[in-house]
Amino acid sequence: MTQDAIVYRCLDGGMAEVVVSRGTACGSNCASCEACVFQSELKTPARNLIGARPGQRVVIESRSSKVYGAILLVYILPIVLAVLGYFAAWSLGAGEGLCILATFAGIVLGAVTVVLSQRLGKNKNAITFDIISLQ
Repeated sequence: MTQDAIVYRCLDGGMAEVVVSRGTACGSNCASCEACVFQSELKTPARNLIGARPGQRVVIESRSSKVYGAILLVYILPIVLAVLGYFAAWSLGAGEGLCILATFAGIVLGAVTVVLSQRLGKNKNAITFDIISLQ
């Protein structure tokens, strides 16, 4: 997965801090609505494979498998556990109220799984970026 970035500063060990503009759901036209509560730029370290200097526009790359794994963990797993919770309660003959309660239990289990995986394996499965070319 590639993104455009700007080198903010050079770090030790062949690393650089890059600034990535984050797109928004409204098409990145924040001047028209000013409703965004999130910062539009994100600073992250990247391996400086090409020796880029501060101010240069570059292309950064991350392993797609790690990005897709994070998407599955954060977005898909809680939904799957919620559906499984509902159908597990339903198949056991529970009433509608208990089925809904089992759905919420699945969502909570998914959220706990996400938090624990982030705390226990923070550096092991981190998404890393490489500067691969000038823009």
